[in-house]
Parts: sequence; structure tokens; C-alpha cells
Amino acid sequence: MATRLKIGTRKSAMALAQTEEIARRLTAAMPDLDVEIVKFDTTGDLDQTSKLLPHGGKGGAFVAQIRAAVLSGELQAAMHSLKDMPGNEDTPGLVIGATLSRDPASDALVLRDGVTLEALRQSGGKGFKIGTNAVRRAAYARRLFPAIEVIHFRGAADTRVRKLDNGEKQRLPDGGTVGPADALIMARSGLDRVGLSHRIAYEFTAAEMLPAAGQGIVAVECAAQDWQTRRILASIDDLAARACADAEREVLWVLNGHCNSPVAGFSTITGDQMSLTASVLDLSGNTIIEASRTGAANRPRELGRAVGLDLLGRGAAEIIERSRPR
Repeated sequence: MATRLKIGTRKSAMALAQTEEIARRLTAAMPDLDVEIVKFDTTGDLDQTSKLLPHGGKGGAFVAQIRAAVLSGELQAAMHSLKDMPGNEDTPGLVIGATLSRDPASDALVLRDGVTLEALRQSGGKGFKIGTNAVRRAAYARRLFPAIEVIHFRGAADTRVRKLDNGEKQRLPDGGTVGPADALIMARSGLDRVGLSHRIAYEFTAAEMLPAAGQGIVAVECAAQDWQTRRILASIDDLAARACADAEREVLWVLNGHCNSPVAGFSTITGDQMSLTASVLDLSGNTIIEASRTGAANRPRELGRAVGLDLLGRGAAEIIERSRPR
């Protein structure tokens, strides 16, 4: 008799692609498993105008409703992009049962027709509008292109590119609009997932734009006491991705950041060693505090804790507090 597993996801093209990949891997590992994908309209998807903060940040906008369904027993598992899961708080009763092997973690630049990277660089961004909803990307954009105007820009990956191409303005919560955008900063992995890799005009290096903690990692969450589901998910758990996730999220935990904190963190594993770099920026991009360490790959949280404490020792708490919503 086949085992049934219901996994919840957002309805966006990227979320569905990620969840379908989980289903493929699960059924390949356990052919008798019957996976059902349950689609949710989350608050963050229904409201394409507001900033995410009023909805509790990404954790409230994209995660909360699906998590509640797991806790109630309506679902056995939930798909999340790890970077959307708050790192400074735990959800009692839930655990990450699996992390898929990491996709490219870098950020990418997408340009509207007629705009070139050379023009952006030569002008320092003067006269151009770049769209993003991520405070980290906004801070790095201001650092790379000091004269650029960063505008609030919401929507699923494919929706944002369509709005860019059509010259659509972004509606604001107060009824106004901004834009249209000349460029977007987006996760390369998201563009890959929705078949828009060809739109990448430039891929930022980690030195130029350090990724968000967990960027490029798909996480599958389940109830902590649901041992059957945990055994099933363990069959697709990628140990390297999990170690990197643990290290990067430990930085978030130590910093006690919030959804309006421009915090970045990225780790790599070579042999039995892990290297981790994390940074905290002010919203203008003018001030950046960065810390790097290398340690044993099998002790990722210890490494993340050390890097987080390094950042605190260099003044990160003050920057985070200044960016905290009042």
C-alpha cells in the first residue's frame, strides 16, 4: 500500500517548480510514495502592493499559512525557499526535514531593453531605477551604483520580469506608484527555475553582492514529532546543503536580525573545511561590516556562531538596531 505525503507550496511558478523537484526526488527514492502537491495563496502572494514588513516580513507573508497547515495535520510537509524562513526565531513543533542540493546562490541583474550594464557602471546608476524588495539587495545596489534610485518592486520572479519588460509601474500601499524600473536584481536560481536564465545580463560575484543566508537552498519542513515523514524526507536530504544552511542561519540567530536588516551570509565546503563570510550593511550601502572564518565542515553552527560574534564585536548590532522598524 502506497504511503501518501501532502506537501504545501505557494502557487508561483518558481515555488511550484521547486515543489515538483522535491516530488520527483522523493518518488525516485521511494517509488511507492504518493506525493500530492497542495497549493496555497499566501498573504505575500495575494498582496502584491504592500511591503512585506506589515505582514510579518517574509516569514509572515510567505511561510506562516503553510506552516499552520503542517501543524494542524492538514499537510505532512511544506516547501520553502530557505532564505524566506526567518533565521532569528524557531517555530515550535516544526523542523527542516530535508534540504535539497544547493542551486547557484548568486544574485543577477536583469535589464529592460535599451539599458546596458556599461551605461549603469559609467553613470554610477544616475538616471536609472533599479527594482527590488530585498533590503540587502537595495543596500548592495546603492554600494555598487551610488547614484541609482532603488524602488520598491514586488511580484513572483516571472511577474517581475514581465512588469519590467512592459514598463509597468509598481503600486504602493499609499495609492501612489513608482517606476517603471530600468533593471531588477533577482536570485539567479529563481530565474533558472522559471526558464528565464537568458535574461541574466550580469551575475554578481559574492564579493560584489554577498547572497542572503540560505539563498539557493530549497527546504522541506515537517512536524517535529512526525517520525514517518522525517524518515521519508531524510532520503533526499543533502548533507552539504544542510551544513551550509546551519552555518548561515546561525549567523542570523546570533545577530537577532529582522526582516528589515541588510544581512548576508554565504558558505562553501572544500574537503572537510567550511568557509563562511557574512556581512551587515546599513540601508544606504555606505557602511559594511564583514567577517570571514574557516572551520571544520562538520561543525557548521560553531562556525556560524563565531562569525556572528565577530560581526557583533565590530558594531553590527548598532546597524541592525538603526534599521529596526519603529
